[in-house]
Amino acid sequence: MPDERKKILVLFAHPSQERSEVNKPLFTECQQHGDVTCIDLYREYPTFHIDIDKEQQRLVEHDVIIFMFPLYWYSTPAILKQWQDLVLEYGFAYGTNGNALKGKTFLCAISAGGSEDAYQEVGYNHFSIRELLQPLEQTASLTGMEYLAPFVLFGSRSAVEENRVHEHINQMHQLLNALSNNKLDLAQAKSLPLLNKNLATLIQA
Repeated sequence: MPDERKKILVLFAHPSQERSEVNKPLFTECQQHGDVTCIDLYREYPTFHIDIDKEQQRLVEHDVIIFMFPLYWYSTPAILKQWQDLVLEYGFAYGTNGNALKGKTFLCAISAGGSEDAYQEVGYNHFSIRELLQPLEQTASLTGMEYLAPFVLFGSRSAVEENRVHEHINQMHQLLNALSNNKLDLAQAKSLPLLNKNLATLIQA
């Protein structure tokens, strides 16, 4: 009997969507997928008054959680941090009886303005993307989720001019299909520095 399809929740956070050349079309691609629920956090909560019960129920109802955002000052946009602070409560996401997220899959789909070379120990930013996202990786660990390597588009400021956005969106489509169909090698995807650079080898026949 085939495995059930996985339900995917994409939490999108971009405070300046009118200037988005990468994240907005990527989010639009996610909205076309039948197994994906897409939430635009800034549209849903323009006053930052987050409905904790609603967001916790969304988490319970999905198998894969994706944070989609541009990397701002080595972290998430403000509303996504507030979402984490309020929704991932003690007793729900961690602590005594806090096992609601245990066994779910979690990853970040992000854009970074700098080149990949800039995100190295000897580069401009001194740390890799995976190192900079370690607070989120630890959040996944604390809540019992499986943390996958990040899905990243580097050099986002020049991606349109260099015709790199379409391929990135195509890779996201492949990733969503693999996740929903249980065709992604999760064990290998957890150990890599980046997800999309190795995507073809991670998707099982």
